[in-house]
Amino acid sequence: MVASEFVSELRQRYGIEFRDLALLDEAFTHSSYVNEHKELGLKDNERLEFLGDAVLELTVSDYLYRHFPDLPEGKLTRMRAAIVQTKSFSAFAKEAHFDQYIKLGKGEENAGARQRKTLLEDLFEAFNGALYLDQGREANIHFAEQVIFPKIDAGEYAANMDHKTALQEFVQQNGEVLIAYRLVAESGPAHDRQFKVEVTVDGEVLGTGLGKNKKAAEQAAANDALLRLQSNASE
Repeated sequence: MVASEFVSELRQRYGIEFRDLALLDEAFTHSSYVNEHKELGLKDNERLEFLGDAVLELTVSDYLYRHFPDLPEGKLTRMRAAIVQTKSFSAFAKEAHFDQYIKLGKGEENAGARQRKTLLEDLFEAFNGALYLDQGREANIHFAEQVIFPKIDAGEYAANMDHKTALQEFVQQNGEVLIAYRLVAESGPAHDRQFKVEVTVDGEVLGTGLGKNKKAAEQAAANDALLRLQSNASE
């Protein structure tokens, strides 16, 4: 079965407690491990990976659709593609320490598969497939709120989603206005700084944002302001 310390870490970090630990164990069992331990009758995580891929695409699509109501289909598609990809999912898996608990065959372990991005992507998808089966899509959304959505809001996919430009276009529909970003706080140790930024429009504070650097904090502040303005405009 999956390590008890991992079960504890999931509970402490994300508030996740699997009802069926066999599903979690399956999600973290690579086919190479199954092939080397055929006598155990184990299942690998490939079917869960298939399911989790669909669950994650829906979860991310739903979030983008609801939080960026003014973006056309083409931009939403490009933004989703930047998130639902190997580079992003493998990074999420490492951040959640999934790489430490995947069960691999000796050959794959010796080949360095534990750090292989495609394997980590598959693992992240398998975990979400298992979580969906165990607790339903609300659990996937709750997990994404902690792992995926904050990075979207912080502008980590700025090449596909520039909140500052979107805010500028929104507030300047009826003429020029002055938009300014101001660093109001820094916290945390040197290796893990947290920046807080305010954005003002014609001197009025409309949004605040946090980020690991000033650029990300500015993007988060712009997104906060944009969401508030769009909410007010729809009332």
